Amino acid sequence: MKYTADEKYMRAALKQAEKAMALGEVPIGCVIVFQDRIIGRGYNRRNTDHSALAHAEITAIRKACRKIGDWRLEECTLYCTLEPCPMCAGAIEQSRVDRVVIGAPSDKSGCAGTVMNILQNERFNHQTAVEIGVLEEECRAILQQFFRGLRMRNRMEKLAKRSDLSV
Repeated sequence: MKYTADEKYMRAALKQAEKAMALGEVPIGCVIVFQDRIIGRGYNRRNTDHSALAHAEITAIRKACRKIGDWRLEECTLYCTLEPCPMCAGAIEQSRVDRVVIGAPSDKSGCAGTVMNILQNERFNHQTAVEIGVLEEECRAILQQFFRGLRMRNRMEKLAKRSDLSV
């Protein structure tokens, strides 16, 4: 099966999301591409690293900047499985990423057009092209799978606690 470049790189971002899920983290992944090469990868590690800054996009931006030796990521495309939050959208804007490709929108914190649009705000001196919905079903499915499992674990823990109290 032949994939478009956007699908190819979103699949790479999904592989990063799988790494997060293997750690018990919310499965969000990101890759940054420059001249048809991945120069930065990241996945959610907030609980693992005990840091609110350990988002997939922030990690990928840090690695990409290190790789090219500049804080500006002009001519780069960032692929993320979930629409960036306000912090990540701000970092994307500040790093001058040209284009962002998003898997699934985020109704709770999406800042590429769902809740607000930081990436295309004309009051900032840089705007980013945005495309939402590339491999959306796969990106949404991994999140749904994670949260279904989390709810099940929480229910089981609650039941176990109740049975301990009744003894």
